[in-house]
Amino acid sequence: MCTPSKGAQWKNDLEHIRKDHGFSRKVLLNCCLVRRIITWASPSPKDSVEDELELSTVRHRPEGLEQLEAQTRFSRKELQILYRGFKNECPSGVVNEETFKDIYSQFFPQGDASTYAHFLFNAFDTDHNGSVSFEDFVMGLSILLRGTVQEKLIWAFNLYDINKDGYISKEEMLDIMKAIYDMMGKCTYPVLKEETPRQHVEVFFQKMDKNKDGVVTIDEFIDSCQNDENIMRSMHLFENVL
Repeated sequence: MCTPSKGAQWKNDLEHIRKDHGFSRKVLLNCCLVRRIITWASPSPKDSVEDELELSTVRHRPEGLEQLEAQTRFSRKELQILYRGFKNECPSGVVNEETFKDIYSQFFPQGDASTYAHFLFNAFDTDHNGSVSFEDFVMGLSILLRGTVQEKLIWAFNLYDINKDGYISKEEMLDIMKAIYDMMGKCTYPVLKEETPRQHVEVFFQKMDKNKDGVVTIDEFIDSCQNDENIMRSMHLFENVL
């Protein structure tokens, strides 16, 4: 992994890219992954051509931009800028878990982001091969940033379903909640008590587990989130730490 030479200028870089490529300010400032990837992009006139032609040196060859444009809600220009940053950050063409941990440790230095980064990496790694390709990356971002409420909730369910068995257990929900609070560290106000995550999970689970069988199905999860403003607001917590 390279070391950014102009990391302190990320705000200026993001503002320039926001104006030129149509990303909203909220998208750029709320998404650590986008911030990191775009900050690494160094636009030049020839890059848009190289983004499509200079693929023979990477270990993983991404799909053509036309196909990704059809599969996501990103424009061609947005995909080009994302790929440029992705390529600079990860010349091999794939992101590993350590890269995710590095990104989040830099944006949340006051806490321990390693566990949350691990869970988030697994959510992006849709084929569970231990790496996140550019396709995985932009498909996930497309849902998180521009997907419908239903699509975002399905993605969130997958994040909470740690063992991917199609259900969310109370332990899994607690693991995610604790990971988020650990990452936020001492920056929350008022300072959260140690038992706060478990208390929140107990409340959520009572509302979500409709048939009281000890697990939450995807239908129960979506129905609960859509019909309870408090749960929906809490479920959005993970969006603010992406």
